[in-house]
Amino acid sequence: MEEELKKRQLFTSVALAGTAALLLSSCASGNGSEGGSGNAGGAITIGTTEVVTSLDPAGAYDNGSFAVMTNVYPFLLNNPVGESTVEGDIAESAEFTAPTEYTVKLKPGLKFANGNDLTSSDVKFTFDRQVAIGDPNGPSSLLANLDSVDAPDDTTVVFNLNSENDQTFPQVLSSPVGPIVDEDVFPADAILDDQELVKANPFAGPYAVTNFDKGNLIAYKAFDGYQGLWGAPKSDSINVKYFANESNLSQAIETKAVDVAFRNISATDVEKFEGTDGLNVVKGPGGEIRYIVFNFNTMPFGISTEDADAAKALAVRQAVADSIDREKISSEVFKDTYTPLYSYIPEGLLGANESLMGLYGDGEGGPDAERAAKRLADAGVETPVKINLQYAGERYGAASAEEYAQIKSQLEADGLFTIELQSTEWGQYTEDRVKDLYPAHQLGWFPDYSDPDNYLTPFFSPDNFLVNHFENAEAVKLIDEQRVTGDEGQRAALLEEVQDLLAADLSTLPMQQGSQVAIAVDGVDGVTLDASFKFRFGSLTK
Repeated sequence: MEEELKKRQLFTSVALAGTAALLLSSCASGNGSEGGSGNAGGAITIGTTEVVTSLDPAGAYDNGSFAVMTNVYPFLLNNPVGESTVEGDIAESAEFTAPTEYTVKLKPGLKFANGNDLTSSDVKFTFDRQVAIGDPNGPSSLLANLDSVDAPDDTTVVFNLNSENDQTFPQVLSSPVGPIVDEDVFPADAILDDQELVKANPFAGPYAVTNFDKGNLIAYKAFDGYQGLWGAPKSDSINVKYFANESNLSQAIETKAVDVAFRNISATDVEKFEGTDGLNVVKGPGGEIRYIVFNFNTMPFGISTEDADAAKALAVRQAVADSIDREKISSEVFKDTYTPLYSYIPEGLLGANESLMGLYGDGEGGPDAERAAKRLADAGVETPVKINLQYAGERYGAASAEEYAQIKSQLEADGLFTIELQSTEWGQYTEDRVKDLYPAHQLGWFPDYSDPDNYLTPFFSPDNFLVNHFENAEAVKLIDEQRVTGDEGQRAALLEEVQDLLAADLSTLPMQQGSQVAIAVDGVDGVTLDASFKFRFGSLTK
């Protein structure tokens, strides 16, 4: 077994059942030149409603921040265009050299845009720093299987893992925890200020940030020293404009004030733009999910409440699950651009099993008020149960207001619940949710990589990013076991088993699964939405 592992080259990771690599490009009128940077005919402007939490990879674990990082930082491994598997980015080779030893050899002569050498010492510093800082809004939970990192020479990095045969580790190196940072710029034990970071120019991806006006504009310039997988960018200059809401972004793309609009366009506007001359709607596979998080300390009957009672708290969570009509929300709020989600792993990935459908409601995906009422009565819960429910419309789109109004209406319809809704600005939201201020709240998830484990480990492992005080040792054991199981059938069975456990406990309540959508004006080519879930600036031409 050990000899087989030594021979396995893991430039490519687990191929997922039902997940085909998919490449979609806009049907625009440009010629799609294959030349290097500077062939684009001018700067390209991208519009988005995403929010950037931090430019420091240790301080952010959100899609808006990662959309920046994936274009400006180097990774050891990355996704080829159109693929969900990974290959070397700044790595020349990568392989298991022992069951718990993953060795990476760097390409020679690597440099950051500021002129500093990029060596194995920077790589070791990067991952040691992630673990040491462990920021609650950072991605360090992705390194749960990492024991230590060695740098025996300038181009060799050895990752020592806790568990053998980790099927996900190559993908982890391509994820939000994987951007390689300059040890001469970043502090080892603190998050670097954004403006200081930009001034220090510690970039080595396809682009460097030349101007950062948080919440308004980020300007990018192609970095001619990039030696990574994606090759030289086709456009020398990219500007990303940030809009406060979907309606402003929709107006900008409709009037062609921006060249591309990506996250978030309302379902109604997507439908309209599909019939608008001069605009092209580009769709791609999406692993995005929307869900509700229950805080086990502060929810009704939670651990820290005066009337704490685990059985009653469980009955409340289960009665909420009984009362939700996901299909109605999908059709009326999202115009079927989202579909109902009844499992922790979304449809299309290995192990997805819709475990929640049979356990709750009418058993077929619909709500059942009588079943909800019986659960509460059997547990001795007096009704109506008051729940404070928080949502983040700024982060998850204007439809969140209608989505959560529907959820409130559905839960209150039969007198079982009284729902107090509140929306909070995203920056405040990220701080408050980890301080036990929200008994129940909305979150969404854009996957770090195309593997079912990415919907389990970050949510349910010890010290996970949810910080909702949920613990299930049996679930953690199964999650760890599936991660190191190479046989696809055995791994699928473990994934299904852990979802059944999670569905019974309801730490989170999965709600909706969505796809990726971008809008491009005529004359813009190279909008690429694929199973890597990364938006690459370097393929765009104008």
